Amino acid sequence: MRTHTVIDSPYGPLTLVATDGVLSGLYMTDQRHRPAEETFGLPDDSGFEPVVEQLTAYFAGDRTDFDLPLHLDGTEFQRAVWAELLKIPYGETRSYGELAEALGNPAASRAVGLANGKNPIGIIVPCHRVVGANGSLTGYGGGIERKRQLLDFERQGAVNALF
Repeated sequence: MRTHTVIDSPYGPLTLVATDGVLSGLYMTDQRHRPAEETFGLPDDSGFEPVVEQLTAYFAGDRTDFDLPLHLDGTEFQRAVWAELLKIPYGETRSYGELAEALGNPAASRAVGLANGKNPIGIIVPCHRVVGANGSLTGYGGGIERKRQLLDFERQGAVNALF
């Protein structure tokens, strides 16, 4: 069973989706690869309290990682990429090539980019921490400006100006 709720954040409304009570989606408005609203299930705020508490602490600068059960639905390769994303420390970045190398396939940087773009749980699974080989801000499902804001926020450890 799927349920969802929408919360406010410094980066606009976030839609949280749970599958059988476990977080399976965190989507921004106008996000590329955002599933259709009808797939989010019924609106229901219950059960999202731990997610909301941890996101609130993150946005306040009081939390640098998340400790939540996650339901990541994707291919085996996508799940492997998303698992690597979870290893990128707060305030740091990795290139697509570095992720491909960590997965044991240095030639897979394009495939890593595609999997990164389909990450269903943004922010918590930090796909915003992946940059081009030269450090450039390339592609982000939530938009390049949001990516820049999230990276700046983490690097500065300060409340985002949009909040």
